[in-house]
Amino acid sequence: MNLNALPTVKAGELQIVTSDFDARPMSYVSSDGRSGYEPELTRVICQKLSLKPVWHNTPMAEFYTRLQTGNYDVIWFNQAITPERQQWVNFTRPYGLFDEAVLVRQDSPIQGVKDLAGVRVGGLADSTNIALVDSFPGAIPVPFPGSDKVLPEMLAALRSGEIDALIDDELVLVVAAEEDPNLRLGFTLPTRVPFAIGVGKQQPELLQALNQALQETLRDGTMAQLWAEWIPWKPFPF
Repeated sequence: MNLNALPTVKAGELQIVTSDFDARPMSYVSSDGRSGYEPELTRVICQKLSLKPVWHNTPMAEFYTRLQTGNYDVIWFNQAITPERQQWVNFTRPYGLFDEAVLVRQDSPIQGVKDLAGVRVGGLADSTNIALVDSFPGAIPVPFPGSDKVLPEMLAALRSGEIDALIDDELVLVVAAEEDPNLRLGFTLPTRVPFAIGVGKQQPELLQALNQALQETLRDGTMAQLWAEWIPWKPFPF
């Protein structure tokens, strides 16, 4: 494949729909720029494809409609593969399998799903996380709009008692619990959700190129090295 001929919106660049939402260790933005497991993997993949990554902070609720405008190439930010999203995009092979978890206040009696009956469980609106709450008997889902400040907003709601529990990706909540002694991880849900890159359905060549590059990073050990650097407490899933 001629990489110079990859059909991206701007020649030599990969226009990425993403968010500045602090989802460390997966992704975050600091004074030093964008970092975490996903951005570092993005740079490796783009280098293999002779592309420069260009990130665009976008409201999460607009990820899939923005991609349809033709101004962007991919969605690359904590995107679980779901049937609903597959109506909008084609996903690459996964670059990680991730569990979900429930965060509670340190004095909460919540230890498992059965303890969530009658409990207000906050989560990101229109996410796989909040959708999972509907499967918990008696739990009351409390969706939060997906701004790039939504995690601090949800954590503040948990601390103040506006919600009783918070569901999100385990990786994000492990960090939140470590940073605040008043919060603890209530329990983990071993969902092993696959995360991947969403590519416009009109870009099969780009999809193929991204898959080839991801496969190379898996084969040469780069993906495992980045996982070990950013997510050392979880076994590499591939």
